[in-house]
Amino acid sequence: MSHTVSSQNTSSSSSTQISNLPEWNLADLYSGIDSPEFATDLAKGQADALAFSTAYAGKLDALLRGPNASEALGEAVRQYEAIEDLLGRLISYASLVYAGDTTDPVRAKFYGDTQDKLTSAGTNLLFFALELNRLDDALLADATSRAPLAHWQPWISDLAKDKPYQLDDAIEKLFHEKSVTGRGAWNRLYDETLASLRFELRGETLTLEETLNKLQEPDGALRKEASDALAKVFAENSRVFTLITNTLAKDKEISDRWRGFADIADSRHLANRVEREVVDALTTAVRDAYPRLSHRYYKLKARWLGKDVLENWDRNAPLPQTDNRIIGWDEARSTVLEAYGDFSPRMADIAREFFDKNWIDAPTRPGKAPGAFAHPTVPSAHPYVLLNYLGKPRDVMTLAHELGHGVHQVLAAQNGALMAPTPLTLAETASVFGEMLTFRKLLAGTQDPVQRKVLLATKVEDMINTVVRQIAFYQFERKVHTARREGELTADKINELWLSVQGESLGPAIRLNPGYETFWTYIPHFIHTPFYVYAYAFGDCLVNSLYGVYQNAEEGFVEKYFALLSAGGSKGYRELLQPFGLDAGDPAFWQYGLNVIDGFISELEALDA
Repeated sequence: MSHTVSSQNTSSSSSTQISNLPEWNLADLYSGIDSPEFATDLAKGQADALAFSTAYAGKLDALLRGPNASEALGEAVRQYEAIEDLLGRLISYASLVYAGDTTDPVRAKFYGDTQDKLTSAGTNLLFFALELNRLDDALLADATSRAPLAHWQPWISDLAKDKPYQLDDAIEKLFHEKSVTGRGAWNRLYDETLASLRFELRGETLTLEETLNKLQEPDGALRKEASDALAKVFAENSRVFTLITNTLAKDKEISDRWRGFADIADSRHLANRVEREVVDALTTAVRDAYPRLSHRYYKLKARWLGKDVLENWDRNAPLPQTDNRIIGWDEARSTVLEAYGDFSPRMADIAREFFDKNWIDAPTRPGKAPGAFAHPTVPSAHPYVLLNYLGKPRDVMTLAHELGHGVHQVLAAQNGALMAPTPLTLAETASVFGEMLTFRKLLAGTQDPVQRKVLLATKVEDMINTVVRQIAFYQFERKVHTARREGELTADKINELWLSVQGESLGPAIRLNPGYETFWTYIPHFIHTPFYVYAYAFGDCLVNSLYGVYQNAEEGFVEKYFALLSAGGSKGYRELLQPFGLDAGDPAFWQYGLNVIDGFISELEALDA
C-alpha cells in the first residue's frame, strides 16, 4: 500500500496459494497519513467550511430576492460543492487506510481524528441545505430555471424531499456533532470487534473471511467444523454485538421520532428516493415466491448431495461435480474483462483501469475489513475496490460485481460531488448487471451438461442469496427494530427473530442447527446502513428485467444503459427506467425478475431428469 503505515501480508495458507494479488495504491489521494498534503488539505477544508458559513449563513433569502439570484446562489452552490469534494477526499482516504487494517491502533486513531475534525467542519456547512429548503418555492424555481443555478436544479429539487423531516438548525447541528460519539462510535466498535475475531480450525487460526470461505469447501466435515467455529466465537462475543444492536436501534428510533417518520424503514426509503409502497410490493412478491425459489431449489440440492435435508453449513456447499480448483487472479481478471468487453469495449476499458492503476486491494489480511466494496471516493479522484479474494468461483463473481459498481461510479462522477451519488434503488444495477454479463458468458461457453448444471446452480444460489436472503434480512431488521421499541432485546430474543426469518425463507429442506442462531452478528449492513439490504433484491430483479430488454436486442440498449449509469443521482429511478419501457411501480415488474430465477431452477430440474 502506498501510505506509510505498515501493511505486511500475513495471510494464512488459504490465501497464499494465489500469487500476484494486487494491493491498492492510495497515492492518488495522499502519499501517506503523515503527508504534508493531507495536513494542508485538512486545514484548508476546515477553513473553507468556516469561511463559507461566515459568507452565506442567514443570507440565502436575501440572495434569492436580489437582482442576480441565479448567479449569486449558483456561486454559493459551486463553493459548497468544492468544499464537499475536498472533505470527501479526506474522509475517503482515512476510511480506506482504516479498512486496510481496522485492528491497527495507528490507523484507527488516524481515522478517528480525521472523522472528528471533518464532523466539526461539516457543522459549519449544515445550514446550507436547511436554508435552501426554507426559501420561497416560486422564487427558487425561477432562479433554478436559469444558468448557472440550473445546473444544480436536480440536486436542489431532490433536497426538497427532505423538507418535511428537517429539524431546527440547532438540533440538526447537535445530531451531526454527536454522531461521532454516537452512531459513528458504535459502528467503529463493531468493525474493530469483527476484524479482531479469530477462529481455530484444524490447527489454523483464521480470520472471519477465511473461516466463512470454508463453508464452500467440498469436505462436509470441514464445513461443519467451520460452522461450529463461527458459532462458538459469535456466541462468545454476542454480548457486545447485542449491545451494539440495541443501542443503534434505539438511536434510530429517537432520530425517527424527532423527524416524524411513520414507519421504521421510512428514513431509508427517503434516502433511497423510493416509495414505501414499491418496497412493500417487492417484499410481498419475494416472500410469496419463497416456495418456488429457495424451498424448491434447496430440496433439489439436498437430493444432489444425497441427503434428505441440508444442514445449514451445506447451504453454499459445492456440488459433487464442481471443479474445486483455485482460480488465479489473472484468470479472474480476463474472465470479467472479456465479459464486459463483449457487452461494450468502453465498459471493459473503464474496468481495466482498476487493474492497471492499482485501484484494487485483493488479498486477505488479518485485520482487513471483511467482505467487499467499491468506494466512489469523490469525483475529482476515482473509486477503489476492496476484495478478500480466495480464488473461489464466487470470488470471481464478486470481482465482477464490485467492478460494476466501479464503472458506475466512474461514469457518474461527471455530475459533480452533489449529484454523482446514486440512490440505493439503482446503486446495485451496474454491479448485478456485471455479474449477469460474466455468468452469461461463462454459460454460453460451457457445452458440457455437468458443468452447465454446476454453473446454473451456482448462479441460482447467488440469486437466492441476493433476492431471498436479503429480503429475509430486511424482515429480520423490521422485527428487531419493532421489538426494540418495546424495550431492550436480549441476545436470545434477537437469535429467536433471526431463526424465524431464516426458517421461513430457507424452507424445510435446510435444518438450522444449534449455533446458527448467532449468525446475524457478522452482517455489517445491519449496523452501518439499516434496511439497506432490500436494495440488493431491488437491483437483482431490476437487472433481470433490464437483461431481458437487452436479450431482445433492442437497438440502442448500450447507449441507454450508459446514460442510466452516467446520470448518477441527477434523475430518479422511474425516469431512468422509462427509456427501457420498465416501471418498478408496477407489481408485475417484480414477477418478471423472480420468474428468471424460477426459469433457471426449471432448467436445473430438466437437466436432472
